[in-house]
Amino acid sequence: MRKDITVTAEVRPSRGKNEAHRTRRAGQIPAVVYGAYKDAISVSLNPKEINKITRSSTGLNTIFNLAIMGGETTPVMVVDEQLDPIKGTLLHADLKRIDLNKRIKVTVPVHVFGEPAGVKVQGGLLEIITRAIEIECLPDEIPEDFKVSVADLMIGQNKRASDVGLAGSMKLVSSPDSVIAHVVALRAEEEPAAAATAEGAAPAAAAEPEVIKKGKKEEEAAPAEDKGKKK
Repeated sequence: MRKDITVTAEVRPSRGKNEAHRTRRAGQIPAVVYGAYKDAISVSLNPKEINKITRSSTGLNTIFNLAIMGGETTPVMVVDEQLDPIKGTLLHADLKRIDLNKRIKVTVPVHVFGEPAGVKVQGGLLEIITRAIEIECLPDEIPEDFKVSVADLMIGQNKRASDVGLAGSMKLVSSPDSVIAHVVALRAEEEPAAAATAEGAAPAAAAEPEVIKKGKKEEEAAPAEDKGKKK
């Protein structure tokens, strides 16, 4: 999103760690400006002004004017920033020149709103899966965010990236099937009584051993012995 903000910068005469330390001690930070088929320029600028931009509602998607003293004034975006790992202070920034007549790719936040019917009526649970999508559009048409209603969702239904409303020159870059949010059923808890029954169930009765009827076999064998005696 383009904003009417101008940040002033000075060209740095040299580069290197020592020069960067001197720049920071002077209350500035080193930065590099590049892009738009022009040479990269090393500059120094006020970190407070950059922090104010990157921490605004449009964040890194903010297009603002960079006025380089004794040089060009050009629209730019912050594409990268280096922070102190302990203090969290801004140490360095990369700025990219923006051609307002060419489409660019940006990542835009997606916010859902409304209470899903699947939650209110069916007792389901709303899960947010994706919080941003990537689009391509003209610089002046970069939106601050997208808003998607989930009020009509029932259990098993979802909202995908393809459901996000795009306007003007916007074109979806993310996969259309990327799920933004869906409503799922809550996992049913086991019945305590059923669980107790399962745990305390008596083992199945063991099969009775087969009884070998020796008496009958002996009776069947007796006539054969008798026959042998008669002979």
